[in-house]
Amino acid sequence: MFLKKILLLALFVSSASVFTLAQEISISIKPEKIRVGGALQITVSIQNDQIKSYSQFPEIDGFLKGGISSSSSTNFINGKMSSSQSIIQNYIAKQEGVFEIPSFEINVNNQKKNVRGKKITVTKESGSKSNSPFNNFFDPFDDPFDNFFDRDNDEFYEVEADAFLSLNTDKKNVFVGEGFNTTLAFYVSENNVADMRFYELGRQLTDILKKIKPGNCWEENFNIENINSIPVVINNKRYNQYKIFQATYYPFNNEDINFPSLELELIKYKVSKRPSFFGRNKIEDYEKFFSKPIKVNVRDLPEHPLRDNVVVGNFKLKESIDSKNIETGNSFNYEFEIVGEGNISAINEPEINLNNIELYSPNSEQIIKRERGKVFGSKKYSYYGIPYEAGDYDFSKHVNWIFFNSQSENYDTLRSEIIINAFGEMKNSIIKNIKSDSYIDFIKNQSNELKENKKHFFNSKFLSFIIITLVVTTSILVIIRKNG
Repeated sequence: MFLKKILLLALFVSSASVFTLAQEISISIKPEKIRVGGALQITVSIQNDQIKSYSQFPEIDGFLKGGISSSSSTNFINGKMSSSQSIIQNYIAKQEGVFEIPSFEINVNNQKKNVRGKKITVTKESGSKSNSPFNNFFDPFDDPFDNFFDRDNDEFYEVEADAFLSLNTDKKNVFVGEGFNTTLAFYVSENNVADMRFYELGRQLTDILKKIKPGNCWEENFNIENINSIPVVINNKRYNQYKIFQATYYPFNNEDINFPSLELELIKYKVSKRPSFFGRNKIEDYEKFFSKPIKVNVRDLPEHPLRDNVVVGNFKLKESIDSKNIETGNSFNYEFEIVGEGNISAINEPEINLNNIELYSPNSEQIIKRERGKVFGSKKYSYYGIPYEAGDYDFSKHVNWIFFNSQSENYDTLRSEIIINAFGEMKNSIIKNIKSDSYIDFIKNQSNELKENKKHFFNSKFLSFIIITLVVTTSILVIIRKNG
């Protein structure tokens, strides 16, 4: 009976460990109610690891797959780092109604995750037309139907493709450190009649990406894993966009960035001049599409003592403090959070010069989101402080963070608006206030000789005994069963 209890305990501990690991990956479906044309999101998140691989997200009736975005978060608390990463699959609602997402399975980092289904309500968009642009949606990359017999090549003719490859940037002139979004996409007109499909895309992308990435830039990659069709309008003409690559770049210096012409080869089918039921009506051919070279001009920032150390972007300050009236010697918690669009990874601590307040090294939390062609997020610094002299402390004069505002094209400063009042007797030493004289004397009187932790030794021996017992018992049971 005792042996059974030990075996059950071991199985329970093992199951609990597996369950804990499984909890590192979470999946959410939001929102439950949207309008036609609105976005539904399925989000896969992982803690303290990276999403290295994931399987296809499900197709949902009444919704069209949109782009995939990502976000990441990094925390430093007491010198220890924790992080999280999310991949978000966006869906566009095509029509009103109540749609049920059936339960599905998704594979993340070779772990299978079962997701419970959910009902989504889509309401009619105000002022929307009944003729939706999705009604005539056409995917030119469906596998074509091939018949059984071949013909001579001269009996087939080439169909002109109404499509093009384009590399675009959202800005043509930037400052050093200012981000610009770069997108490589293949566009196919909804009036296109040529049969096409991608050809060895992985191999081609490897070569393409080597040519795209500038050597003098920090890159925030949107990590496009699945290429989906998104309807767009260009010069009043409707296209299906297949986004292949997207990243935001931040130049390190004033060297202009030149993107070369890129090429993408696709399979395009020739059509029979005399189609018949018993003949092959299409043959495989290839066509290369070329993007135009583009240039991004990079300008130096205006003269400033911190020109080489500031972050460029559009930011605002969010701050909080748990108490504004503090007795000397007591502690407070203060948070300085920089929020906005720009190179979040490059944000450094604010400058703080507070006299008569002891501030300890902060914990930090960084969140980066990449979606809708932009990189934005926040970086938060959490401080622990103790005032040891009475008085009013105006943080606006001593706590600030300087950046270059890309919208106003001027240097800007985020200043604290916190004012705290410290009251009570002056404390010459914070250590005295926490009554640690006796604690210091105690430390001085203790031996610095290393001693064995007997409790740890006993626990190790006990666990070893249990493991050996389990192994021996299991072996005996297996032998008895075989001989029985």
